[in-house]
Amino acid sequence: MGFKVVVDDMLCEGNAMCLDVAPDVFDLSDDDVAIVLKEELGEDQRAKVEQAVQYCPKQALSIVAVTAE
Repeated sequence: MGFKVVVDDMLCEGNAMCLDVAPDVFDLSDDDVAIVLKEELGEDQRAKVEQAVQYCPKQALSIVAVTAE
């Protein structure tokens, strides 16, 4: 089962802590807001993404489980 990460655009200040931790998952938009590069992520990326969520100074990131329909 995969998961995805959601960025709250209203909270994100573009501190790029997530990008430092998981550069293969995150980038910054032209407006300095974090963006997620991949729609669905695999379990092999979970540890880095969880660390990015934890390090976000504005708590703008959250992890959502993806369920098969």
